[in-house]
Amino acid sequence: MNLTLIAAMAQNRVIGKDNDLIWHFPEDLKRFKKLTSGHAIIMGRKTYESLGRPLPNRKNIVITRQADYKAEGCLMASNMESAIELAKEDNQPFIVGGAEIYKQALPFAKTIELTLIKADYEGDTYFPEFDPEVWKLARGEKKEADDKHAHPFEFQTYKKIKL
Repeated sequence: MNLTLIAAMAQNRVIGKDNDLIWHFPEDLKRFKKLTSGHAIIMGRKTYESLGRPLPNRKNIVITRQADYKAEGCLMASNMESAIELAKEDNQPFIVGGAEIYKQALPFAKTIELTLIKADYEGDTYFPEFDPEVWKLARGEKKEADDKHAHPFEFQTYKKIKL
């Protein structure tokens, strides 16, 4: 299983504010949809609530400590290990947030798909630090700012080199 973290992050590691995305980058959203469609996605309860619905064409798995929490069209898990177990039939499940879920999943992950926005943003939620001795940039694709993207950004794929 190639457990993959997928996120968009500002230069200062910000990924959100007030349980919401701060930016709208259509290319990033298209990439997210393309990469995650047909796969299991694992998220925390707050991330699920910010989406407001299960994402289509994906197996939605929500991690929550609330034993009686229900989300129609989603599977519930009480921790990362049980969420990964629910996704075991998928060769590449994705971790889609939030910050604490990314942090918990990092030791299990083999790939990180990151959209790095070349600007600093004010926020209250951050992508976890990851060790450059463990993770190496395998691919990067630079994109320029344009009328739909306020800042330059880069699609980055990191692979775990030390297991």
